[in-house]
Amino acid sequence: MYEPLAALTELIRDNNGINDKARLAKIVADRFGLTKDRSVYYCADYAIRFSSSSSRNFGNTILSLSNLRKYDDRPFIVCLVTPAQNFLLIANTTFLKKISHSSQELRENNIRGSFNGSDIMREFEGIENCAENIVRLFDIHAGIGFEDNLPRLVEATNNISPSGVKFGVDDAARNNILSSPSRALRFVASQDASALKSELDAKVAKYRNEILLAALIENVNVRGRIIEYLIAGDDEGLRQRLIAALKSGENGLPAFKTDNALSDYQRQFEAYDTETDVKTKIMILNSNPKAYNLDKMLQFLASDRSVFMFYFVGVDPGKIVNTVLVSMFQSDLLEATILLRHWAGRNSRGVSQFEGRAINDLIEKPSIEIDEPKAIGFLERVIAL
Repeated sequence: MYEPLAALTELIRDNNGINDKARLAKIVADRFGLTKDRSVYYCADYAIRFSSSSSRNFGNTILSLSNLRKYDDRPFIVCLVTPAQNFLLIANTTFLKKISHSSQELRENNIRGSFNGSDIMREFEGIENCAENIVRLFDIHAGIGFEDNLPRLVEATNNISPSGVKFGVDDAARNNILSSPSRALRFVASQDASALKSELDAKVAKYRNEILLAALIENVNVRGRIIEYLIAGDDEGLRQRLIAALKSGENGLPAFKTDNALSDYQRQFEAYDTETDVKTKIMILNSNPKAYNLDKMLQFLASDRSVFMFYFVGVDPGKIVNTVLVSMFQSDLLEATILLRHWAGRNSRGVSQFEGRAINDLIEKPSIEIDEPKAIGFLERVIAL
């Protein structure tokens, strides 16, 4: 993806001042062999829509939400042609504030309406929406996708009151939350942590072949849910149906819905109550996996026995690279945690993601290090949201 986008950016920059969106569209389409679908030009690596305005502020209708859905699995770029300069914006669903045009009947089961240039966020969590940041922003979007963005867009477009509840942090909860890095430090150095990792490693070993088959599934959300269920699911009948479908090579997989819980695997020890979220990382792919809902995380950590862990399974074609069990406060992981406040509903502190490259590094070079002061500072920032 990086090289095609770099080449696209360079060509569009070289044509600054062309002030003719039709000419620029033809130049780009001819150079890169793009396919035209009405107003959208696309290839496997990206899709692009050309628009024009006298300035960077533009309210032109860009595309219908139903058509955007077709291209939301790759960077969807809007090229704004102005008299002096051409500007690139990423306009996947994560970066839309709402749907403006003919959107009165927009519902989760009724995809209607179009978005305008003014609906595209110019900044996302402190990251400017510009050509230089398209790859970085798309990595964030890829971890969310169309289906998870749709409820937010429906709510924002129709001004629906959000259903989420922001967790209220009283003094007792705050003390327990801010002491959770200290609990995590004790836990990761204990035999309990070794026992937890051994349990999860045994499940990975047991279902190794099925995990490798599931790793071939293209849809990142389906792939992750299946592998995580193989490892941590509690319905053995469903697990066996998934295994049978994977081994048969059939296209259809059993329909199942995972709980919208904080983690996949709960385990109680004498001094700790642990929640462990299982995450699969395909090592050759760049993606930012979902991390956790900030309010659910705070609510769990408000208990004086709580320890929140992540179990990462690194997968390469044909082999499992490594498995790693770390605290949510592990230093490299915490540094790679992205807080997504804009994406969340108004009654929520937001959600978080991990930068995928940091996960790769952690899988290849495991570390359980925790910087307690930094972890406390992180929690204080989240509480204040």
